Amino acid sequence: MIITKTPFRMSFFGGGTDMENYFRENGGAVLSTTFDKYCYVNVRHLPRFFDYNTELSYSKTERVTDIDAIQHPAIRNAMKMLDMHEIRLTYEADLPARSGLGTSSSFAVGMLNAFYALKGKYADKKKLADEAIYLERVLCNEAGGWQDQIAASYGGMNRINFNADGYEVRPVIISPERKKQLNNNLVMFFTGFTRFSSEIQKVNNISAVEKRNQLKEIYELVDEAEKILIDKHTDLDDFGRLLDETWKLKKQTGSSITTGNIDELYDYGKKVGALGGKLLGAGGGGFMVFYVQPEKQGAVRSALSKLMYVPFEFENGGTRVINYSPETYIPKES
Repeated sequence: MIITKTPFRMSFFGGGTDMENYFRENGGAVLSTTFDKYCYVNVRHLPRFFDYNTELSYSKTERVTDIDAIQHPAIRNAMKMLDMHEIRLTYEADLPARSGLGTSSSFAVGMLNAFYALKGKYADKKKLADEAIYLERVLCNEAGGWQDQIAASYGGMNRINFNADGYEVRPVIISPERKKQLNNNLVMFFTGFTRFSSEIQKVNNISAVEKRNQLKEIYELVDEAEKILIDKHTDLDDFGRLLDETWKLKKQTGSSITTGNIDELYDYGKKVGALGGKLLGAGGGGFMVFYVQPEKQGAVRSALSKLMYVPFEFENGGTRVINYSPETYIPKES
């Protein structure tokens, strides 16, 4: 039996510039971190006592005798890609899916990690990120960028640069004290709305020509945000003010990025003390993060008391195998 643990990510700056049809031509970068909320993928070979040979448990349960009959596209395509047969897979998560935290990509990375471990093979972080991108963007033909798969695989706080040749992951060098201060100044809430990121991406068509100016400005803010983090002489509160700026730009890139309710919540949060913030992910709902000085967090939490407050801590591990109990698997004879 194999169990993998894969973190969710929080994207601060650069979202949208990680779309392949944008960064291949214009370059791109994102600044993001993973945090201590995870998805868990449990995989083992299914004993041959049933009238089905594959059992999958996620938000629904599937029992099939033919891989092509699997309804979940990522599982179906991943099993074909890695030649997996006769398995039982169970998915669990600390936070809901379709909520702006890259949950589908964390699942894809964790699932591939588990499949390789079940085969007794090691896959490094780049291999897992690359294959998760291929799985979601090519095999499943889902719209979206590349940052989620990379963040889930590598873990930690990183600047991820994108160019015509692909990507590079560069950890953000920040003192533990300053990183802790940043963590303490961020508060996250669940808006209660969930949506499919790929659907939002298609509606917004964020890489359309008329949106290049906003994406260019969003790209440039990554440099400013990184400088604020690494320069200990800079006021860290500027990071919060910059979040407000990138959120305003993000809203200009598509009609489905925000809603009237979300705008009201955001404006209310700023009115009672937040310096800035943003909706996480492609837009339309899910989780919202605010940058709030500690002495004003009580007022913000009280003002937004109808929303679920979700405490969190940054994490550095990325995807990992937390239980490795190899099994002897003998394929059925043809």
